[in-house]
Amino acid sequence: MTKTEVNKFKAILEIKRRELEGNVRNREGIVIEKTPDALDEVQHAGERELAIRNLDRESNLLRNVRGALRRIDEASFGVCMHCEEDINIKRLNAVPWTPYCISCQEIADRRSEEFSEEFDELMVA
Repeated sequence: MTKTEVNKFKAILEIKRRELEGNVRNREGIVIEKTPDALDEVQHAGERELAIRNLDRESNLLRNVRGALRRIDEASFGVCMHCEEDINIKRLNAVPWTPYCISCQEIADRRSEEFSEEFDELMVA
């Protein structure tokens, strides 16, 4: 990967990092609101749950963006952290914070789904 391409990705990642840091700091949506109306309380709980899920998703994304910036600094950006092969430039253009090539990402996703299913089974038992 050329220095110009790396600098382009670094600029994109820095912008995304700043955006996510601002979003993660905003925690107004997770404030617990008490109301005398039970229906309002249920609605607030649903909205809070959605805000918590969004905050969790954005926190994970921020962690990945910071990891990609660290890999740029360490000169390992664009190399799969699992198989150590180059990540396709089309994939990096679509998801510049990805730590994995598409094949290794599919394996990681399958493992995550299997873990989730096992966890769900344990919770039901």
